Amino acid sequence: MSTPAEQFDHITRTVDVALPEGALLSQLERSVETGVPLRVKLGVDPTAPDVTLGWAVVFDLLRRFQEMGHTAVLILGDFTAQVGDPSGKSSTRKRLTDAEVNAYAEHCLPTIKSLLLEENLEIRRNSEWLGAMDMADVLKMTASVTVSRLMDREDFAARYRANEPISLIEFMYPLLQATDSVAVEADVEIGGNDQLLNLLMGRELQEQAGQRPQSVVTVPLLVGTDGAMKMSQSIGNYISVREDADEMFGKTMSIPDELMPQWFRLAAGSPLEEVAAIEAGLRDGSLHPGEQKRLLGRRIVERYHGEGSGEAAEAAFDRVFREGGIPEEVPVAGLGAGDEIWLPGALCDAGLVASNSEGRRMLEQGAVKIDGKRQDDETVPRSAIVGTVVQVGKRRFVRFVD
Repeated sequence: MSTPAEQFDHITRTVDVALPEGALLSQLERSVETGVPLRVKLGVDPTAPDVTLGWAVVFDLLRRFQEMGHTAVLILGDFTAQVGDPSGKSSTRKRLTDAEVNAYAEHCLPTIKSLLLEENLEIRRNSEWLGAMDMADVLKMTASVTVSRLMDREDFAARYRANEPISLIEFMYPLLQATDSVAVEADVEIGGNDQLLNLLMGRELQEQAGQRPQSVVTVPLLVGTDGAMKMSQSIGNYISVREDADEMFGKTMSIPDELMPQWFRLAAGSPLEEVAAIEAGLRDGSLHPGEQKRLLGRRIVERYHGEGSGEAAEAAFDRVFREGGIPEEVPVAGLGAGDEIWLPGALCDAGLVASNSEGRRMLEQGAVKIDGKRQDDETVPRSAIVGTVVQVGKRRFVRFVD
């Protein structure tokens, strides 16, 4: 078994904050002495259908605890997702229905499980205990926390100063998340650094319940492909861990150069010493940004698609972007009936655009090509499109067939 210090170094490679100071190492020492693994809690609210590279950062941390023999307690926030986490928000979040939450959960859970180990994984839904609470339980929970304590949160304080509404249900969210820690008797709770105050609330409720309070461990938020905001499905600046290899590589090549050190560390899982050397080389000019970004793209692709997939994706990228070519493997799509084809609808049916309106917009912007030639007309003869390769934007291709 690894020593506590070795476990600590392995686990905290991407960690931003671990509180209270020294608590995690002490817990690891106690675990080694007693042979009792730590219960490491991660709560995730299924509010979107996909798992992004940014979200995967915290799953990677949870897996490193598992690799050291500790128990991962994954809580699907099917109850809290309907409340809406206010962390980092400047306005009240739209509430989701039970059906929406469960659909998101069923869609993303297989992907989440693929990022973790099977043997020491416990999955719970917080509707088990939160859904069973009565009014007496709610009043007892709320009596233990003051409004001034909740207003310590900068997002709440900023909204209050700006005279923006804050609903009572948003005040409830940190208490509900903290109740999860009591319910599963967590030793450690992990999350993004925007969750810090929520995680610390868990310590307070555990102490009041007579439990030993959890330690709190956070990771930085991965900045999205736009280089400005955290990676988010709602913003659209994300890469899915289920993205095909060519698309994953191409999107990585689009990120601003200044993001590379963080992406090497968090998205690619590169050793800290290598990340430091890359950062220094980019700063002093001894490393070429383009070559390092290619390395980053290969690393990320191979992390999710296996050995050799990075080089193949890079070659496909060069065929399309350097040589103006077409990928070797192009998806095939059928066409509807009729001698005239309405292109926006055909593009939507083939999955190249999200809607008919996006298809029209891409045509107006000159972003649609048929066999490499710009297409402006919305309607084309069937004979002019059957067997051709249609391209939308830089990386989306389809071959239409009868």
